[in-house]
Amino acid sequence: MKTFLDCIPCFIRQALDAGRMASDDPAVHEQMLRDVLRLTSEMRLSDSPPRMGQQIHRRLRDLTGNTDPYAAVKKQFNRMALKLLPELQARAAASKDPFTTAVRLAITGNIIDFGPTGTITEQDALDAVEKALVEPFYGDIHGFRAALEEADTILYLADNAGEIVFDRVLIEYLPLDRITLAVRGVPVINDATAEDAEVAGLTELVEVIDNGSDAPGTLLEDCSAVFRERFYSADLIIAKGQGNFETLSDVPAPIFFLFKAKCPVISGHAGVPLQAQVLVRGNNAT
Repeated sequence: MKTFLDCIPCFIRQALDAGRMASDDPAVHEQMLRDVLRLTSEMRLSDSPPRMGQQIHRRLRDLTGNTDPYAAVKKQFNRMALKLLPELQARAAASKDPFTTAVRLAITGNIIDFGPTGTITEQDALDAVEKALVEPFYGDIHGFRAALEEADTILYLADNAGEIVFDRVLIEYLPLDRITLAVRGVPVINDATAEDAEVAGLTELVEVIDNGSDAPGTLLEDCSAVFRERFYSADLIIAKGQGNFETLSDVPAPIFFLFKAKCPVISGHAGVPLQAQVLVRGNNAT
């Protein structure tokens, strides 16, 4: 997916939010804005938005010396999600279709995203859980279920901390011996890393690898050779979140994307309403 003009104001807002997350120094906030204004003036619109996100957060780490500015909110939302986990598991188990409910709950967890907005609260996440089973859902759940049954190797691309606990609810309904969970290689925004997968208890259930990259998405050319080998050899790829959709929606691979459409650009590109729960096939998902 290319970068749209409407993405530019979001980059500027994200730079200011990130600067304030990492430092109380107004000089840092100003420098972040100036640097991002320069970077956006030089960027190629043919690149996906996470390419600019990667540059923004690299600059933030260099400017502040803080290697993980979102560490505190990641821990906060992991704790919140873990407290909710028994309830989420019980909701899925008690429903008429536990698998579909688990898919909905996994997508609901995608609300915990400090990229589109820096103002997510625990109450926002709790409210989203309450709406999880009644929100508009767009996608082929039957095709997704069939693809899972046929796949011998499944690569699950995680998105955010906190959200990764919601992913566990779905992963527990998948064939665990066929799942590899991939997380970010380096902290960026509130994206999940290996530490978050361990906190969520997923390292005890499935194999966990990282992609070797610090992009808030999956820029294949930027990922490790080990990750790329797993990606290209997987029978099925489950890609969580908008960043993975933005970077992989044009890649010819057997992907199903699961996310909440949290911004007008994404909802328009995917052809779904804003805030919808989305399960969409990639270019080569069969």
